[in-house]
Amino acid sequence: MLVLPDRDAAAEVAEALGERFALDEEPRLVRDALAGEDDAEDAQWLVVVEDPDGRLSAAELDDLAAEWDGWREEP
Repeated sequence: MLVLPDRDAAAEVAEALGERFALDEEPRLVRDALAGEDDAEDAQWLVVVEDPDGRLSAAELDDLAAEWDGWREEP
């Protein structure tokens, strides 16, 4: 799972994932409101990537997320 600061960044990362890696499924975008915040501006966006075979490198995912000021988290 990659955490991004906004929807645009998440959409760009999802597209980049499809271009850089041969994925079986398209990544899902999920809005993650910050605890205690109701404002839509106070949300992070998650890019959920399914990789049951462990083909994606954690370092490559870290680098990709960092390009858009994001990071990778284990689900």
